Amino acid sequence: MDLTYRFANALGRTAMRALDVEVEAAGVHHVPREGRALLASTHISYPDFMFIQHAARSQGRFVRFMCRHDVWRGPLAWSMDRMQHIPVDRAVPAAAYLQARRLLHADEAVCAFPEAGISYSFTVRSLMRGVASLARDTGAPVVPVALWGAQRLWSVGVPDESGKEPPPDWTRGRRVDVAFGEPMRIARDGDLTDFTVELGHRLTHLLEELQRLPHHRPGEGEYAPWYPAHLGGHAPTRTEAADLDNVPRSAVRPVWGPDHLD
Repeated sequence: MDLTYRFANALGRTAMRALDVEVEAAGVHHVPREGRALLASTHISYPDFMFIQHAARSQGRFVRFMCRHDVWRGPLAWSMDRMQHIPVDRAVPAAAYLQARRLLHADEAVCAFPEAGISYSFTVRSLMRGVASLARDTGAPVVPVALWGAQRLWSVGVPDESGKEPPPDWTRGRRVDVAFGEPMRIARDGDLTDFTVELGHRLTHLLEELQRLPHHRPGEGEYAPWYPAHLGGHAPTRTEAADLDNVPRSAVRPVWGPDHLD
């Protein structure tokens, strides 16, 4: 099965070389080289999975990603199954949960995106409790992950008058940073909401450290819809993004991130 994954990784590296994308990873040693591991990542672009896997490759891991189920409707379905990625249907999430739990019990590395979508404000939005529940059920360590830079390649954005969101930007020479935080653990009787709140704080800390790096900050006077408003960019504020984000009602509302919502 991992032969398919190796081929996909080779395609990803070819694409990154073609676009001259520089990927820098920090803290990747927090991803265990063997045994079960649950990665919990921020979601800032459509190709996030490619950069997380690229970084995790140095630890010898093939990460099984929890992805939108509609990816399986097209020609990618066969390869997604071969790579043991996990289709997630929000309407009936139990199947994805059981598959992720089975893979963790088999000592695989699984990556979830607990925001259940890309945040239009580029802050850590409401989080689902699924990561906490999987960690409690399996004993897997939770490794927080944040990315920055990939949103400039292909991400969400405020729709134009025709309802279209920004297209991909194939400008060469972009830099993507990936940061892995110290593993978190939840006790067998741990509270899922408390753990999720702590995860929100950890993810925010990792993300803002990357966003504040000099090479990621907008230039003076630059219009930057790809940079969060509370740090000086022109992305929607959290309040404005509330009309764009499709957040499940069961998610834990943020008590992390910007002190003010607008």
